Amino acid sequence: MQTQSTQFDFTGQNIYVGIDTHLKSWNVTVMMDPYYQKTFSQNANARTLLNHLEDHYPGGNYFSAYEAGFAGFMPHYRLMELGIQSIVVNPADVPTTGKEKVQKNDSRDSQKIARSLKNGELTPIYVPSLETLADRSLVRLRKTVARDLAKTKVQIKSFLHCNGIDIPEGLSNENWTRNFIKWLTEIEIGAFRDTLDGHLGKYHYVYAQKLGINRKVKTLSATPRYKENMELLQSIPGVGYITAITFLTEIENIKRFKSLDRLCGFIGLVPSTNSSGENERIGEITPRGHRILRDILIEASWKAIGKDPALGTTYSRLGHRMKPNKAIIRITKKILSRMRFVLNNRTRYELGYK
Repeated sequence: MQTQSTQFDFTGQNIYVGIDTHLKSWNVTVMMDPYYQKTFSQNANARTLLNHLEDHYPGGNYFSAYEAGFAGFMPHYRLMELGIQSIVVNPADVPTTGKEKVQKNDSRDSQKIARSLKNGELTPIYVPSLETLADRSLVRLRKTVARDLAKTKVQIKSFLHCNGIDIPEGLSNENWTRNFIKWLTEIEIGAFRDTLDGHLGKYHYVYAQKLGINRKVKTLSATPRYKENMELLQSIPGVGYITAITFLTEIENIKRFKSLDRLCGFIGLVPSTNSSGENERIGEITPRGHRILRDILIEASWKAIGKDPALGTTYSRLGHRMKPNKAIIRITKKILSRMRFVLNNRTRYELGYK
């Protein structure tokens, strides 16, 4: 007896998949021309998605997109390995209707991603290599540990102040030297001793952790992958090895920015604008950007104005007509221009170049 096959063949057809990622589940919407749409939930696994697509849409060309966020880039790598053409997009770049803004839920999020992907409305963000991601995570960990150490120091100082423990005058200007730590260890404070020892134990642990990570970052910066670029960047006044290695691991490839304006836009050094008719209002720098790079480059700029006479003069001139925080952004753009120049032209910076 002959049975009728219900298996469809989607060979040559494009299947568009919008994914709203969560820790344990993905909300998925599948679309294809002209009007087909299906939304469902599955576990957060690329293989599970591929199995569903191959079972229901065999032979199709699979395209997927999801918003950058806590999931990082690992879903992208796994989807690509399985033959699904994946892109990662900035959530702010996904076209959203007014209804979707006020009636937001997981299903609508996956539907708008799938719809925008099918309509060709999405611009993918740059996805770094796995090697760069590993290097980046180490450099970011150093920043996290440094912040933890600073927080621990503040906690110890607060503990001393709140319990009336005065720092000897001879140590007041050399906090966190060996003598200061020795004093903290030996001071007689009765019942408060156990608490202070607990704080000191945390301090020594985090301090040792920071030293270990610093050594690893130093070793990383001296590898063939980074050594030449590190030397080029550090030839610029104000750019130290932490600024340089952070910039290299976050950017990966300077060639992907065709102009300085695009690089400034990526980092977040461009002003917000509000234009209507003949009126145009220029506001503060846009909140959208790369906060890690923006913060560390601004910090480098403050150092640079004290090391480079040309930048120092420029900052002083700007300071007469704008606030310091706006003037330093102008300096940061100049520093960024220099960094882009030395990397693109493979030449060290010469003091005096503007």
